[in-house]
Amino acid sequence: MKSRAVRLHGANDLRLMEFELPEIKEDEILVKVVSDSICMSTYKCAVLGTKHKRVHPDVAEHPAIMGHEFAGVIEKVGKKYEGQFFPGTKFTLQPALNYKGTMWSPGYSYPYFGGDCTYCIIPQEVMELGCFLEYKGEAFFEASLAEPYSCNIGAAHSAFHTQMGVYKHEMGIREGGKMAILAGAGPMGLGMVEYIIHCDRRPGTLVVTDIDENRLERARQLFPRELVEKTGVSVTFVNTRDIADPAQYLKDLVGGGYDDVFAYAPVESVVELSSAILGRDGCLNFFAGPTDNKFSARINFYDVHYNSAHVIGSTGGNTDDMIESLELTAAGRIRPAVMVTHVGGLDCAAETTLNLPKIPGGKKLIYTHISMPLTAIGNFAEKGKEDKRFADLAEIVGRNQGLWCLEAEQYLLSHWENIE
Repeated sequence: MKSRAVRLHGANDLRLMEFELPEIKEDEILVKVVSDSICMSTYKCAVLGTKHKRVHPDVAEHPAIMGHEFAGVIEKVGKKYEGQFFPGTKFTLQPALNYKGTMWSPGYSYPYFGGDCTYCIIPQEVMELGCFLEYKGEAFFEASLAEPYSCNIGAAHSAFHTQMGVYKHEMGIREGGKMAILAGAGPMGLGMVEYIIHCDRRPGTLVVTDIDENRLERARQLFPRELVEKTGVSVTFVNTRDIADPAQYLKDLVGGGYDDVFAYAPVESVVELSSAILGRDGCLNFFAGPTDNKFSARINFYDVHYNSAHVIGSTGGNTDDMIESLELTAAGRIRPAVMVTHVGGLDCAAETTLNLPKIPGGKKLIYTHISMPLTAIGNFAEKGKEDKRFADLAEIVGRNQGLWCLEAEQYLLSHWENIE
């Protein structure tokens, strides 16, 4: 059957093309993709091309489908998995396969497997690893966002602490402790805030910094202090742009150093500030992956030696993290929609990916079976002056704290041109 997909042919070379999918093998599954959210990792892959560790060297001859944060519906099941998976079932998946020591992953490495497409083929290793997950919710976009959410969940779980003289790591953020998310008012940072205030292991104090006042103001609106404090967490949003000594300022806010610090931007000053505010046995997680393979920053190794400060990095989450994300979403404990600020169709995915750092806001959500320019949710009302459909979307999200939602998704899928 035919599929349309955004595929990588080389560095900065993304093309939306129609092509023929082969017949599935007995150990494969054919799926219809409905939604995919664009990740900064996809941008890095697009601009690096074969210099990216997950991209195969002959990608020009065998282009790879982009996108790895996707959800959809099973169309056809190979003989091996009949009785285990069924046509019509909704799905999402964990893309961090790490199959037999390889770094191959959907959205980077496969010619027929990725999220920015109408239809694709799930290879056998996904099922073998238990990474093909049934989705029992209603909104496809929430399933797409389960993967980026799992990255936050994995980061929180990968933190660790110790006791002096005891050689045993206590995994997870320090419960009731002091936590900071630096450069944290972007989409992933907001997702982390949402998770941290609603998960089972919470800090007592959370400080979120950024240098973009517009992003911080949106964060304050999404997480009003009086509501957040009912969860037992005190949250403060700080613009560090014009603070002369941000390290001292941030430590004074909480009366000392922090137990857990997450650096959400691959910026030297962010990493160095993260190091400077660590308290005794503080854990610094360098969350944001750089494109520069020689990226470095100064770390206070005096504190590493005498104060047991430690530095870790996390990239992606595992399948358990994905399942936790889906369960928390299904229970209504977290709102993946806090991450989304733009919506568009498959025809805008390539341009959006290549220009991602230049587009303000949070997550860009792609619906792969419609034609629609990338549009900010905040611009729906203005667009609605010329197109009533956008006015209707503005009214729908306006009833949902300005957030994308199931009703908006269902309206969009039923009112926009289908490109299948």
